[in-house]
Amino acid sequence: MKRLICPILVLLACAVLPQASAAQNTIEADVVIYGGTASAVIAAVQAAQMGQRVVVVSPDTHLGGMTSGGLGWTDGGNTAAIGGQALKFYQRIYQHYQRPESWRWESPGEYSNEGQGTRAIRDDNKSMWTFEPHVAEAVFDALIAENKIPVHRDAWLDREHGVKKAGARITAIATLDGQTFTGKMFIDATYEGDLMAAAGVSYHVGREANAVYGEEWNGIQVGVLHHGHHFKTDISPYVVAGDPSSGLLPKISAEPPGEKGAGDHRVQAYCYRMCLSKHPENRVPFPKPEGYDPAEYTLLARVLATGWDEGFKKFDPIPNRKTDTNNHGPFSTDNIGMNYDYPDATYARRKEILEEHRRYQQGLMYFLQNDPQVPAAIHEKSAHWGLAADEFKDNGNWPHQIYVREARRMIGAVVMSEHEVLGKRDVPQPAGMGSYTLDSHNVQRYVKPDGFVQNEGDIGVPTKPYRIAYGALTPKKAECENLLVPVCVSSSHIAFGSIRMEPVFMILGQSAATAAVQAIEEGKAVQDIDYGRLRERLVTEGQKL
Repeated sequence: MKRLICPILVLLACAVLPQASAAQNTIEADVVIYGGTASAVIAAVQAAQMGQRVVVVSPDTHLGGMTSGGLGWTDGGNTAAIGGQALKFYQRIYQHYQRPESWRWESPGEYSNEGQGTRAIRDDNKSMWTFEPHVAEAVFDALIAENKIPVHRDAWLDREHGVKKAGARITAIATLDGQTFTGKMFIDATYEGDLMAAAGVSYHVGREANAVYGEEWNGIQVGVLHHGHHFKTDISPYVVAGDPSSGLLPKISAEPPGEKGAGDHRVQAYCYRMCLSKHPENRVPFPKPEGYDPAEYTLLARVLATGWDEGFKKFDPIPNRKTDTNNHGPFSTDNIGMNYDYPDATYARRKEILEEHRRYQQGLMYFLQNDPQVPAAIHEKSAHWGLAADEFKDNGNWPHQIYVREARRMIGAVVMSEHEVLGKRDVPQPAGMGSYTLDSHNVQRYVKPDGFVQNEGDIGVPTKPYRIAYGALTPKKAECENLLVPVCVSSSHIAFGSIRMEPVFMILGQSAATAAVQAIEEGKAVQDIDYGRLRERLVTEGQKL
């Protein structure tokens, strides 16, 4: 490992199935896709519809990643930049909600029809951009079934010994359950980039210094407060307010934040995008997690004591009186600073991190509803909400996917930076488009020189639709010739802050699969395919470039 610090509108013919060898427990395919994300599903559908034998090797039990894991308030940006298979997904969502029986807990007329910068329901192109988690998962499962794509669920890559290479080409991957998957082309569509890393491809974790790519918004951003997710009044970070000798409250760093613009190892905060309900018949009270300690939320109590009351602003409405609930404010669902080791961590350590995040977030909601330190008005607002009883039924109504906003990022043939995302430099060979704001959540919580607490790392810089380079999906040729990476794309930290949206991952999944099939047809490395031919095929299939 190298580390450098809709219904589909027309059902097409189904692909030939991969071949399994029972004696050797080996599955042979043309295109092997590792991951269970939305990007993985779309890549599989695209490759199958191009006539290839495809297999999805998913460490997840549920398909769809964050799209089916609670992020139903789509980070669409300018939705005019979304086409191809991604748009077809949102058109399938639209078709679902055209059926009266889809509105169990409210009528269509009662729904607010709000989205991010657009109406949730678009009749002009028959798309819908907000949805319930189980609806998204059903769409992904239907796509898999209709295209007869084999999916091996709960199949975890053997990260130490499971990637076999001949020169610069992957020949097979093996999972911890003893299965081996051989293929001509491989796609790593995980949020973590585990296949990419195990294949010896260069990557980065953390924030690069601004000097690395000549950027402004990368690196440590002390003093930059772009959103409302910072402490707007003086709040003491100490156990006894104003007394440094009493020690720091939980999850506040004792280390200095670092110099502005410098690089570091820190990763922007993760959270679970809870699906909440305020319908009495579909509301489950927030559970009191094992190990709950109200002292962990003392900092929030101090914020609430100042009169701050904005915590419910990111209870974004999705159909049937539910929400996609996201971080908002200085102390919220983002578990700041608790994920730095996640990208490179072992499976066991990642499980510990996930459990800690779940416990923290469930404890937060329990605190808001039950703790006497919380003002009565907040108690009253909180009391209307609970977990949606008809979501994530096999997981205690808790999302099955944490929001891995950033983990590893490949250092590939082309590195996307803020220059390309902000339109300062052209991208001559695009594989898709993005349009969302340069967006990073907070990275650390620290003590300022004046003795008060502050957050750091939250960035929001507007963009216009921009191109994403095909070379950002491919490793350096010397490292791997038959791997494409549509999620942990080659980009700087801050450029990834815009690219990292679920519709974009679907877009890049389609383009990666198209390129993989073309590389098979041409008998070339993914870095050497005829880009003109790739562009023609993508445009023909509705991709926006």
